[in-house]
Amino acid sequence: MTNSAPTKKSLYDRLGALTLLDDRRFRARLKKARTDKALTAIEKDLLHAEKRAQSIAEHIPAISYPDALPVSQRVDDIAEAIANNQVVIIAGETGSGKTTQIPKICLELGRGRRGMIGHTQPRRIAARTVAERIADEVGQHVGDSIGYAIRFDDKVGPHTAVKIMTDGILLAEMQRDRFLNAYDTIIIDEAHERSLNIDFILGYLKRLLPKRPDLKIIITSATIDPERFAHHFADKRGKPAPIIEVSGRTYPVEIRYRPLVDTVDGKDIDIDVDEGLISAIQELMAEGPGDILCFFAGERDIRDAMETINKANLPRVEVTPLFGRLSNAEQHRVFAPHKGRRIVLATNIAETSLTVPGIHYVVDTGLARISRYSNRTKVQRLPIEPISQASANQRSGRCGRVANGIAIRLYSEEDFQARPEFTDPEIQRTNLASVILQMALLKLGDIRNFPFIQPPEERSIRDGLQLLQELGAITEHNAADSTPRLTDIGRDIARIPVDPRLARMIIEAQRLHVLAPVTIIVAALSLQDVRERPLEKQQQADQMHARFKDRSSDLMGYLALWAYLCSLKDRLSGNQYRKRLQREFLHFMRAREWRDLVRQLVSIYEGLYWNVDTSLLWCEDIPDLTAPPNLGGGEASSHKGKDSRTQITPVSAAHSYFSDSDSIHKALLSGLLSHIGARKGDSKEYAGSRGTSFLIFPGSALTKKPPEFIMSAELVDTSRLWARGVASIDPAWVEELAPHLVKKTYFEPHWSSKRCAAMVHEKVLVYGVPVVADRLIQYGSVDEEAARDMFIRHALVEGDWTTHHSFFHENQEKLLQVRDLEEKARRRDITVDDDTLFTFYDRILPAHITSGIRFDHWWKRRRQKDPHLLDFDPDKLINPDAATVEEDQFPDVWRQGTLEFELSYHFEPGSPFDGVTVRVPLPLLATADPAAFTWQVPGLRKELVTELIRSLPKHYRRLLVPAPDYADKVLPRLIPYEGTLVEQLAAVFQTMGLHDLETQDFHPESLSPHVRLTFAAVDRRGKITDSDKDLEALQARRSGQIRSSIRKAAKNSKSKTVRSWTQETLGEIPETVDTKVDGQEVKAYPALVAGNDGLSMQAMPTKAAADAAMVKSTLTMLLNAISVGTKGMLKGLPIQQRVAVENYPHGGAEGLVNDARVASIRDLMFAHGGPVRNPDQFAELKKNVTEETPGYVRRTVTVLAPALYEYESLREELKLWDGPAIDDIKKQLDAILPPNAVSTFGIERLKHLRRYVQAARLRLTDLETSPDRDADRQDVMDRLNGQLTSKLATKPASIRHSKQYKDLIWMMQELRVSLFAQKLGTAHKVSEKKISKMISAL
Repeated sequence: MTNSAPTKKSLYDRLGALTLLDDRRFRARLKKARTDKALTAIEKDLLHAEKRAQSIAEHIPAISYPDALPVSQRVDDIAEAIANNQVVIIAGETGSGKTTQIPKICLELGRGRRGMIGHTQPRRIAARTVAERIADEVGQHVGDSIGYAIRFDDKVGPHTAVKIMTDGILLAEMQRDRFLNAYDTIIIDEAHERSLNIDFILGYLKRLLPKRPDLKIIITSATIDPERFAHHFADKRGKPAPIIEVSGRTYPVEIRYRPLVDTVDGKDIDIDVDEGLISAIQELMAEGPGDILCFFAGERDIRDAMETINKANLPRVEVTPLFGRLSNAEQHRVFAPHKGRRIVLATNIAETSLTVPGIHYVVDTGLARISRYSNRTKVQRLPIEPISQASANQRSGRCGRVANGIAIRLYSEEDFQARPEFTDPEIQRTNLASVILQMALLKLGDIRNFPFIQPPEERSIRDGLQLLQELGAITEHNAADSTPRLTDIGRDIARIPVDPRLARMIIEAQRLHVLAPVTIIVAALSLQDVRERPLEKQQQADQMHARFKDRSSDLMGYLALWAYLCSLKDRLSGNQYRKRLQREFLHFMRAREWRDLVRQLVSIYEGLYWNVDTSLLWCEDIPDLTAPPNLGGGEASSHKGKDSRTQITPVSAAHSYFSDSDSIHKALLSGLLSHIGARKGDSKEYAGSRGTSFLIFPGSALTKKPPEFIMSAELVDTSRLWARGVASIDPAWVEELAPHLVKKTYFEPHWSSKRCAAMVHEKVLVYGVPVVADRLIQYGSVDEEAARDMFIRHALVEGDWTTHHSFFHENQEKLLQVRDLEEKARRRDITVDDDTLFTFYDRILPAHITSGIRFDHWWKRRRQKDPHLLDFDPDKLINPDAATVEEDQFPDVWRQGTLEFELSYHFEPGSPFDGVTVRVPLPLLATADPAAFTWQVPGLRKELVTELIRSLPKHYRRLLVPAPDYADKVLPRLIPYEGTLVEQLAAVFQTMGLHDLETQDFHPESLSPHVRLTFAAVDRRGKITDSDKDLEALQARRSGQIRSSIRKAAKNSKSKTVRSWTQETLGEIPETVDTKVDGQEVKAYPALVAGNDGLSMQAMPTKAAADAAMVKSTLTMLLNAISVGTKGMLKGLPIQQRVAVENYPHGGAEGLVNDARVASIRDLMFAHGGPVRNPDQFAELKKNVTEETPGYVRRTVTVLAPALYEYESLREELKLWDGPAIDDIKKQLDAILPPNAVSTFGIERLKHLRRYVQAARLRLTDLETSPDRDADRQDVMDRLNGQLTSKLATKPASIRHSKQYKDLIWMMQELRVSLFAQKLGTAHKVSEKKISKMISAL
């Protein structure tokens, strides 16, 4: 006989006795059950589930309530409210007993059977201590009916009915249990703190309540705005949730306002806060015994206050600090017994988190550091700001716990009334990334629609989304409901219970195979630092901690510390380990929490199917680091023992153990992409994200030598923005990790002929930080179309590239031929423009051709099909107007006899070679005829004539307008190359009525540079060595090189040096010899050259140079052969004249006779036909000159002797005079009788010397009677002298030896006679105008 299977209905009826989780599970199984066998199996499991539920109920202890607690007096009211309402708000001050007694009330109401009573606490220590207290009150151990769950510890057993946990634990459970089926009651304790987790949980519960009508929600709060919670959980009719207030055990508190202002003589004067503090303390001490609690904004203020109080020497006072960064031992000092009066200096940690016993008095500065998220800088700030009224009341309430209290507020009552009623909840002053991530994971929709008690600002939501996008956790929003869409990375981040930034680091570490070291660092960043710095032992602590400082990375310092702790733990007993840490200022409990968190993260990795090297993680093979620390320093420190081996430091051990530091830092950087900074020049300041600036925190190992680029684990805004947990990074990592964040800007696109491509400068920014300041990349990767245009224009059109392609070089040759016409015609409209050439290539080239390499690949294939595709058509390169340019008007060579000189044309105004350039080989430079070149090339001759007409003086110029028309009239009447152009122009214009027009009236030097030929001397390689618009100046400047070149070219014509010239030695000197220079037949001109060593025959470049050499050598030979006696030349002279000759100013009688000898031999040489080229003819010449020279010299002396007498007597007389006129006469006398005057001027000019001296003497006579008239005449001479000086400044020094210059000098002497002694008469007609023209014509 077999038992019949149970029915589904009977099984459904039994589900009400199960826990909610079992109920849900069995309902799902029953829904799927189709067979009796399945129902039987369900019944069997159901029986076990019933027993579990029954066991929980049976273990619940008897409940009692301590009479001393205020909440015990309201148990019935609270129980009734919970039974009749889904949500109840219970408000009461600290000490009312609400935290420990409400779970017991719920148990007594029958809650905690089908589901646990979940009881959240904001802090882990509170969760543990509350569980222990309740368990003790009900007479059980923790883990029975009363359990707790915190991050590193779980004491929840199978019979647990009340589960006390941190709000973070409840958040994590939401991911697995969306409806919180494990609970039938949820108690949210300390809701007034309004942390981010609390606000999210309250919003989540608000949505959950309609789906869980069986769920009871109890919210406990201090008496700070409980109505807000009540209205948040109003029912469908809008009725707020009931509020039950439980009064705490308090005493009256007197509030005194002592603003930091003093009134003196009707004026308000600010009081220093330290002075106000001392005054307040002294006032309270006068009230009676009792401890004083003083509230400050931050740690620095507490230190300053400690120093001030100690200096005040207050009697029997113990000063005790209290702030978050103190060690547990230091914090617990406020609870220890003490003698006398204790003054506790605290931050807002003493408002709600800790209750300081024995406080009778409070001093409130009214300030606090409030954590706020900056929407501008995107970092969490800690600004000091005035506290709210609620916080001020919490502070003053701290002195009403043991007796009547007095609270002094160091601000005015008006200030208090003006402050906000409540402190902003955390959700309105922190980044919302973690909340948004959880909501996206739970699919809760748009955060804007989530029922927060106080919705966050839109920009805070936007910043949270932005951070998640930075981390790669979300993609674009879902268009249907604006819900962020999680990526695979985002889902993994949500499953790792740490800050999203830290979770992102872990995910990247898994990818880079550095999960173990990054897990250690992430765990360290999640907790309070293990390293302690007690106030009284900060220097010792810093010395101990220096061992863990890594000079390139504070984050690697965590690995050094971890390795050290692992080494100690493996080698020391538990007690030794604890004492060692305490001795070295390392917090034992925090070190344990660090290990626990690492262990928890590893367990999470198992759920993600990640593998982590546990031996590496726990440093199983780490070297022994237990040796006593060397307090000398960190990374570079070493300690030498007796064996002289260097001690291994924690930093070196960490680097060798966790060797891939680059990958470690890359993984860390993945979560800190907005926490990077680039150093500003040589300063210690960094440019951070979104225009921020920050400094490395002073405690960092990188402060002394700041790297160029860093990342920071934390940016904290206090007195300024500080970077904590800093590491040096390679900016290339940022670009690699953040392609979705990179903003690239491009500037200065340009053509690179070297790379044969358009290039552009790229700047890569991440949140405004330049990770690549200036990188050169191909423009084609940025803008293919623009890069292609630049390639065509610069490479193919302008030719700015290096290529072997024949089509291009042939095209360039065709263009050069056409562009030569433009240079000649001085026009830019003959060749088709660049746009036409661009269009030609643009029509053919494919869109992807942006560089030379791409072009080469394409053309290699394309030319096989059509090799002439890119060839220019020469006819299409010329505009139709180009037919007006005639080639013969612009010849390529200039012909001079048998010589040809290359012409080049250049159209570039301002260039020294603008116009036509005659390229003359250096050896041929002397043969170039300046006169012929004045005619220009035919194509520019009309413009040249036009400009010459315009260069005429105004009185001529205005008769010849318009100048171009007159140029057309005279051009047909000119005979090119017959003399100079200006000579023919002057002659033609004279026939046209301008009879007094002379050649010197034209001013060629004022012409436009391009109408004047440029003469360029070129060497044998064709390189220009010198150039000038003035051919004669160029010839003079290069005369030495010309002679040298001619001699080299005509080296066969040079003879050896001889002592005498005979038929046997040098023979007859030929007139010319023929030679070749640069392929052209050139005549050289041999001449006799007299040197120090003797005579030789040398070839000269020109006939003039050869003739000059013959004159010089012939004269030299004659002078050496002919002598004259001085005494004989003076015989018969009157005594006065003889004395005058003997006093000749330039060498006496000897000087005068020798000068006359030189002049006589020269004059006689020319009188007998000049130099000869045959030695026999020279012998005849020498004979004739020798015979005639003495008589010629005697005549010269007798002509000059009377004049010298008068000259000398006038010089003596002038010594008695002074003044400008006298100075001028002295200069005149020096000018007409300079050294070598006879040979320089000749006797034909010096025969007038006596008249010039007489004219000067007459001037002296008139000077006494008419000085003004003399001054007027002197002005005429001064004008001419000034004009001459200016002219000579533009001419070579050799012009002073020319006949033209010498004639000018004597013409000016005749003008002096005309001006100052007209009665003496002049040798010929003379005037100022005539002399001025002569100067201009020089």
